[in-house]
Parts: sequence; structure tokens; C-alpha cells
Amino acid sequence: MSGGSIPRLVIAAPSSGAGKTTVATGLMAAFTEAGLTVSPHKVGPDYIDPGYHSLATGRPGRNLDAFLCGTDRIAPLFLHGAAGADLALVEGVMGLFDGASDRGELSSTAQVAKLLRAPVVLVVDASSQSRSVAALVHGFASWDPEVRLAGVILNKVGSDRHEQLLREAMDSSGVPVLGALRRDGRAGTPSRHLGLIPVAERRAEAVESVGELAARIREGCDLPALLALAHSVPELPDAPWDPAAELAPAAGTAAPAARPLIAVAGGPAFTFSYAEHAELLAVAGADVVPFDPLHDEELPPGTRGLVIGGGFPEVYAPDLSANAPLRAAVAALAASGAPVSAECAGLLYLSRSIDGKPMCGVLPAEARMTERLTLGYREAVALRDNALAAAGTRVRGHEFHRTVLEPGAGADPAWGLTHPERRVEGFVSGGVHASYLHVHWAAEPSLAGRLVAGAARVAAGRG
Repeated sequence: MSGGSIPRLVIAAPSSGAGKTTVATGLMAAFTEAGLTVSPHKVGPDYIDPGYHSLATGRPGRNLDAFLCGTDRIAPLFLHGAAGADLALVEGVMGLFDGASDRGELSSTAQVAKLLRAPVVLVVDASSQSRSVAALVHGFASWDPEVRLAGVILNKVGSDRHEQLLREAMDSSGVPVLGALRRDGRAGTPSRHLGLIPVAERRAEAVESVGELAARIREGCDLPALLALAHSVPELPDAPWDPAAELAPAAGTAAPAARPLIAVAGGPAFTFSYAEHAELLAVAGADVVPFDPLHDEELPPGTRGLVIGGGFPEVYAPDLSANAPLRAAVAALAASGAPVSAECAGLLYLSRSIDGKPMCGVLPAEARMTERLTLGYREAVALRDNALAAAGTRVRGHEFHRTVLEPGAGADPAWGLTHPERRVEGFVSGGVHASYLHVHWAAEPSLAGRLVAGAARVAAGRG
């Protein structure tokens, strides 16, 4: 099997809340338990669902976001992530045709399905309908003829009689029913203010939940028919994304004789990261070492650069604050001029405090929780040279938080936002680049190269 002909399915829904994550994760687990190597993917910027996908398959969950990475990178990133897999499953985002606001189909599940030439299986919440399900499916199947809606999984079915009515209605739709799942809360996944609780915070319970999801899928879905559908795909003409090739022009910027060590925050408080970031750092010349700010009282020995991604520091603020030795070590590293990249949760961790709990004190700002959700895609430009980006570098990012930082920008802001609003945001100070903006480095690999180059200079005593 060539890389471009990897069997693949997109799992979509008419709207959020229909059960996409339940079905997609259950399918991933069921096919993995059947002996297949399954590659998991998620449409959009979401970090949490890929954690469950990874748990179900044993492979990194990867995102496919056409807004953040560009339409031309979707198939290459997919092929890179799915290399060596027997089957790739892609969980959609929101409703099938919902994408970036005011951008048409951009970043929608439908667009990604077309870019991957993949059939779509629609997960329908059937709990409050019977014959109407056929009209709903007919509308979705006919809306865009380039989207191949090839099957339906009926979710939240109430009884045998209910299932019979639904199947009879679907007989006239021309779209086959590939599964029917009963209402069942046993395998539910708890949520809080930003969505599902990440796997890293409830691993034992998550393992049990994923196992129950797999059992439900085996009972209610036609796995052979789904697998046959996945094999009915055409070849993709694209070449896989190659992080080494992306950074080839800048590969010589890191000292080849002594790879700088870049520490990457992880653990339950910092779970948001794209798999490609660590890959880019490694091919740029760094040794990438994870650490857990909740428990580790020191940075990894020899740390010359630091990446602190997103997560839930507000939930763990008391424990993060109690780890004073690590907070002091992070502050000392930042004061030394070493490159530090902090996104969202990392931004809060570098602040003076979160809801009054002392943090690292690197940034002259205070953070607090609010009821207001800040959510959406952004376009931004680097206003000056810094440890992460050269002046004028343009990026697309995503904001997703219920916190406020006061002030929201330093004397030297990290980014100038250009769309959908114009304002400055974040902090640049010495080697520190801290911002609420989540950026996918696969779209701008120079960010990783620049960070590693700065760490290499520090390691060589030239920082």
C-alpha cells in the first residue's frame, strides 16, 4: 500500500453534541483492538480530543486545520501522520459544513474531507426524531456534491422499535446505515469550562471509558462495512510533510556538535501541544525533554530553551504555586536570556499570579478567571525581532480561554493582531515570547528553527 492510498474515513455530524468524539474514539479503539494500526486525526485546533484518540490508538493524535496551516498542507500533514498505518480516522469539528467565521468552507470538516478525498460518515443524534432523520441526511448529502456522504451512524437510539423506524426512514435516503448506538451514559467523558477533561488528568478513568466505547462500537456498528468504505478511496497525489525538508535551509543554525536541550512543559496542567512542534524542534537540532511543572522541582539539567504550551494552569494554580523551586528556576532561565516560548497557559504561568496564587513572576501582569469565553481564529504579525519570530513574520493562530491578563500586552507586544480585530497582544522581553495565541508551527517552521538557534547560542555562551 502506498502512502497516498491509506484507507481513511471522516467522522462528521450535523452539529456539535451529536456524538462525534464518542463514535470516532470508539471506532479508533475498536479497530485498534482488532489488530489494525490506526492513525488518529482531528479537524480544527482542538487539543483535547486528540488526547483521547492517542489513548485509543497508541499513536499521536494529530490536527488538520486548514486555517492555521493552509489548505495545501492538509494532505501532506495527513500523510505524514498516517505513515505506516492500516487505517486513518479523522474526527470532524462542529457541524459538517461549519468553518472559520466569515470564511465560507475554510477549515470545515467538509473542506478537509474534500482535500483528503475521503468518504464521510455522518453521526446523527436520533434521540428526538424518527422519519425526519432521512430528510436531515438527504439535505447534508445533497448540499455539496463534492462531499461524499457515504454512510450514517445513528446515535442515542432509544429502543429496538425506534431503531426500526429510523432504518425504515433511511431506506429511501440512498445513504446506508452503518451503525446504531443506544443511549448510554456509562462511557461518558466529563467536561468543564473549556470542553472535555484531558486524558492526562484522568488517565485511569479514560482508559476504562475508551474500552467501553470500543465495546459499544463493536456491538452497534458494522465494522467490516466501515473498513470496506475506508478502502474505497483514491490515491492522494501529495507528498508527505517532511519536517527536515521544511527546516533544511536553517538546519545549520544549531550547533551540530552540541545539540541544545529544550525543555517542554507537560503533565496534567500543560496538555495542549501539536505533535509536529517537537518534531520540528528535533530536526532543527535540539534535544527535546519533557518535564512536569506540577511535580518536577528543577528544569531538566542543561536546559537552554523552554516551551510552555497550553493547558489548565488555572485549575492547578495552587499546586503550581506551591512548587516554588521550579518557579524560581523558570524565572532564572528567563532572566538569563535563554529563549522561552509560552502560549496561553504558559503565558499565565509566567505571570505574577493566577487568581492571587503566585506564579513565576517573569511577566509584569496578573491573571484571573472570568465567565467570558474568548474564542476564535486570529491573524497576526510579529512587530519586532524576538526569540520566536523575525519582525514581519505573519502567522495564523487561535485563541481559546476564560482568563484575562492585566495588562494584556507589554511595552514590546508579542503580536500585532490584524484580523478580525486590530490590537497588540502578549509580551516580548529578552528571550521571552509569551502570548495567548496558539500557533501551529507546521505552517511557519521558522519559529522552531529560530528558537533552537537561540538555544544553541546560549549553549555556546553567545546568548
